[in-house]
Amino acid sequence: MKISTTRYFQQSSQQLSDIQASLSQTQEQLSSSKKITKPSDAPDQAAAITRFQSAIARQQGYQDTLKTVNARLSSEETALTSASDVMARIKELATQAANDTVSDEDRKSIAVELGTLRDQLLSLANTQDGTGNYVFSGSKSSQPAYAKNASGQLVYQGDQARMQVNVGDNRRLDLNLPGSDAFVKAVRTDSKGNQSGVDFFQALDDLTQAVSSSDKTNIQRGISEVNTLQNGISQGLGTIGANQSVADMQTSVLDAITLTLKTSKSNIEDLDYTEAATRMNQQELALQAAQSSFAKISQLSLFKFLS
Repeated sequence: MKISTTRYFQQSSQQLSDIQASLSQTQEQLSSSKKITKPSDAPDQAAAITRFQSAIARQQGYQDTLKTVNARLSSEETALTSASDVMARIKELATQAANDTVSDEDRKSIAVELGTLRDQLLSLANTQDGTGNYVFSGSKSSQPAYAKNASGQLVYQGDQARMQVNVGDNRRLDLNLPGSDAFVKAVRTDSKGNQSGVDFFQALDDLTQAVSSSDKTNIQRGISEVNTLQNGISQGLGTIGANQSVADMQTSVLDAITLTLKTSKSNIEDLDYTEAATRMNQQELALQAAQSSFAKISQLSLFKFLS
């Protein structure tokens, strides 16, 4: 049986090429730290990696959204905490003004401070976040929550919308607290027993006027209304606190999910350096042996005569 020199060289060349290709692939893996350097290496695994990457990116998007939510809630919490402190001072002054030992002149001085505190509350109610949005205006965040109407009365001009954002594949969270849910109306009963709602700042203005004019009856009514206003702010703080707790828990959930996804992706994608380095050494030895064998055998005189 004849041995074809051409066939021998083709087979040997192919063998060398295969070993060199395997060696190049291993070197590329070591360079990139990845087992799969291109989709054709392992189509199924490459597709799985792509799915994990998409899932991880989605979780990271939720985490970014939660950072925005926490920043917004923090702004609301700071504003309402300050508002609660101001209301405590207003109640203290109103109680002082209701004391019979206080003179009319002293009440006028108290009324001046009440007016200043009312203006401070207005500033807090119109708090803006880092992007310039008014946090208590509902969905109308581009305009102040409280402003004067055509009659010159200070009223809430936002809406009652609670905007929600996705913070998980099946989880949504409130982004805001409408001002009307924190700066609530006071319920007032007239001489005929009819009840009506009085806007937050109108109730404060009426109290200030009652103190300034030493109207003890309306001062007492104002103290009662201040209690209602304080409760509204406290409830608003409670709502914000609950949302912050949910945001913190969801952050932990997302961290756990992201870690699981990254671990699964790593198991498929990341290279075992020890195994790859050992394999590369074996491939280099195999290549050297194949090259040496080919070089020696190709020089035998038999190949000069066989065809």
